[in-house]
Amino acid sequence: MTQPRLGFIGIGLMGDPMTRRLLQAGFAVTVWNRTAEKCASLNEAGATVASSIAELVSGVDVVMLCLANTAVVEEVVFGTGGVAAHGRSGQHLVDLSSSDPAATRHFAERLAEACGMRWVDAPVSGGVAGAEAGSLAIMCGGEEADIAAVRPLLAPLSARVTHMGSVGAGQVTKVCNQMIVGCQAAVIAEMVALAEASGVDASRLTEALAGGFADSKPFQILTPRMAAREFDNPAWHLRTLLKDLDMAVAQSQRAGSGTPMTGLAAQLMRTHVGHGHAEHDPATLVESYRRTEG
Repeated sequence: MTQPRLGFIGIGLMGDPMTRRLLQAGFAVTVWNRTAEKCASLNEAGATVASSIAELVSGVDVVMLCLANTAVVEEVVFGTGGVAAHGRSGQHLVDLSSSDPAATRHFAERLAEACGMRWVDAPVSGGVAGAEAGSLAIMCGGEEADIAAVRPLLAPLSARVTHMGSVGAGQVTKVCNQMIVGCQAAVIAEMVALAEASGVDASRLTEALAGGFADSKPFQILTPRMAAREFDNPAWHLRTLLKDLDMAVAQSQRAGSGTPMTGLAAQLMRTHVGHGHAEHDPATLVESYRRTEG
């Protein structure tokens, strides 16, 4: 059986290692990125670089997106010369981005009407390390037949693929994931600062609490960076986490479900972003609580 030809749009922190995993699995992958230079090393790794979205879409069976936010997804799919203008019936679009659930449902309907393409929302969790190792958790929304069609493409990227329901359900699940991550990041910052202010060596917290109820991946990743004041080369950005928390609050308003903790975490992060930390590691949140020397 011939493998589907893949197109990948969005060669960033996550898109680059995911594309490499697909190439290593033997898939033919064509890539496109708004900043074309980011595709150069993937070309050396075996990917074909398209000069336009139209060129990419015309030569593939599945279009995969990994983009910054909902607005960028809309622009790439429905903007001038976008995916919708060149797609065809029988193709699938797999959105690996973290996008707004309501917008995702609307996008799926628009795309089907425009060109007949099928939409699967497949946001991921696990960060850059998970993308590099192929151990991402992927939560999907879409029709059963569409999920079945794209599962083999997601296998090289993931430890687990879970079908959560109709289109948009994957994005709701990712919002739930980010609520936990964001609230943890906020309280971990408070916790590290409290330990330091109380004369406790914060660098030993991960050792002391490993395996207990407080242990988690965000705790294991963020706490050492906060304690060591190591904020260079962030694997994720505060603006991205804030965007996801804002989507959670918006979804809560639609669903009539309260999210007071998430709303507070978002406001704390918005203040920190407003102080110039949008592109910085969420670990920098601890600086908001540290005492000023002198």
